[in-house]
Amino acid sequence: MPISLNVTIRLRLQNKPGTLARVLTTIAESGGSLGSIDLLSASQDHVIRELMVRVPDKQSLKNIAARLDSLAGVDVIYIADRILLKHLGGKLEVTAKRNIETREDLSLVYTPGVAKVAQSIYQNPDLAYRFTIKGNSVAIVTDGSAVLGLGNLGPTAALPVMEGKSLLFKRFGNIDAFPICLNTQDPEQIINTVVALSPVFGGINLEDIAAPRCFIIEEALREKLDIPVFHDDQHGTAIVTLAGLLNALKVVGKKLSECKIVISGAGAAGMAITRILLKAGADNIVVCDRQGAISSRRTYHDRYKSWLAENTNPQEISGNLAEAIKDADIFIGVSGPGLLIREDILNMNEKPVVFALANPEPEIAPEEIFDIAGVVATGRSDYPNQINNVLAFPGIFRGALDCYARCINDDMNLAAAEALANIITPEQLNAENIIPSVFSPKVVKVVAQAVARAAKSTGVARKHTGDIDNYNLI
Repeated sequence: MPISLNVTIRLRLQNKPGTLARVLTTIAESGGSLGSIDLLSASQDHVIRELMVRVPDKQSLKNIAARLDSLAGVDVIYIADRILLKHLGGKLEVTAKRNIETREDLSLVYTPGVAKVAQSIYQNPDLAYRFTIKGNSVAIVTDGSAVLGLGNLGPTAALPVMEGKSLLFKRFGNIDAFPICLNTQDPEQIINTVVALSPVFGGINLEDIAAPRCFIIEEALREKLDIPVFHDDQHGTAIVTLAGLLNALKVVGKKLSECKIVISGAGAAGMAITRILLKAGADNIVVCDRQGAISSRRTYHDRYKSWLAENTNPQEISGNLAEAIKDADIFIGVSGPGLLIREDILNMNEKPVVFALANPEPEIAPEEIFDIAGVVATGRSDYPNQINNVLAFPGIFRGALDCYARCINDDMNLAAAEALANIITPEQLNAENIIPSVFSPKVVKVVAQAVARAAKSTGVARKHTGDIDNYNLI
């Protein structure tokens, strides 16, 4: 699928009537879609204008540039990709929270004053949450092996994605997140490196690491570290999916425990969705990979798929996805585009819930099934009911950091999903409104509170009322 280009075109135009009109006509005739037009400067002889233009492909852009160059009274100053411009110089910087203006300031924030803080933390390591960045910092760790939907691009190409993730942490959760892109795809090296750098951070967010390596790394880090380790591609997706599903089932009048659920995709997201649905009370889940329904009838060399075979598909259904989906109540796709057709959805039970989450192209186009599905959700923002991880990870880490949690456990994930679902009131709930907007001011606060409460009730929170704040000054 070709990707359109969003460009800025800066032009020097002769200051005569009709010059801009000729430019706009040329752009339209060459396949460009015009956005904003800004006047940057003007004189008696010429004006400088900047145009925002979307073009379908590079060839169309070349045609526009060539035709603009040929116009009398028009000089092309530059044409720049707006996305690349938005990333110039990177998207992050370090800023100081304390000013250093005098010798006294210097002595307080560094030597000799900082020695007192170091000694205090040595005596009580939990004070690091209070007196350093640890209490509000998360490491976003990747090996670049599964970057977005682009594949194994490596750590350097993954850096702008991790920078973007850091922006989301800050914008939605007010959390200082740092991109840690590791130049290795060896699980043992990744594990050892993260353990070695962990004293700086209050949590670890694993990102864009291919399965099954992501499972191995997460399991090992959970055992070795006493701070939260969270693989967002797994658990963030699972939490938001469950939240949306809880509300979708209210719309269609069904119970999770009574539904047949078919999941397409047995990778990181499919595994985590299966686990959280089982924890939430689902009894009949069939997971399909490229070979069809996973069951105990097949042999697996992957212990994660073996786990799926042992814990799902109670009726030992076999066959491909189209066969597995017959008489299902719920379909959840975390696999690839175009795997289903309208007939497959017609073969499901009445009022089927369809979560076609493959991005950017879903397993089936929503417009094909709006008239036969009870509820449809996707991973895209241009359809109703977007299942977006941004609804989960900022609030989850905010809650975990606020209570100095030692981990993020199943109870915390379930609490997050239920809190997220409950943001949609009964009056607001309908087939096209099962999940709140990522920009809802309630989301992070509500999810964080639920996570912190679950952390305390399960005994993994370090911070309690009065703790840390009442440190000894003598």
